[in-house]
Amino acid sequence: QLQLVESGGGLVQPGGSLRLSCAASGFTLDYHAVGWFRQAPGKEREGVSCISGRGGSTNYADSVKGRFTISRDNAKNTVYLQMNSLKPEDTAAYYCAASGTRYCSDYITQRDFGSWGQGTQVTVSS
Repeated sequence: QLQLVESGGGLVQPGGSLRLSCAASGFTLDYHAVGWFRQAPGKEREGVSCISGRGGSTNYADSVKGRFTISRDNAKNTVYLQMNSLKPEDTAAYYCAASGTRYCSDYITQRDFGSWGQGTQVTVSS
């Protein structure tokens, strides 16, 4: 059974950091690009970052460039999202998703990703 499980969310003060993990089971992640998305209450889900199947290519939403870093450890079948300098506007449920291909598109869109995790909540507040 294909499964993605996110972890690492929580409550953090503005300026703080969190590292999210996305662990896959039932399939080998290195054949798939993996994306992180987020959805705040009352807003549409938006693409945050994507990493290619071998990790050689990454892209980011403008809102997180320079603050978030996506990485992967294919030996552990896990993708990470390191989030630094967090802002209240980063508050959202964060989801990871696996694409049907190894490659990230120029734009991080939901339609490119078919397998989704259940999400982990990130709250940035003082």
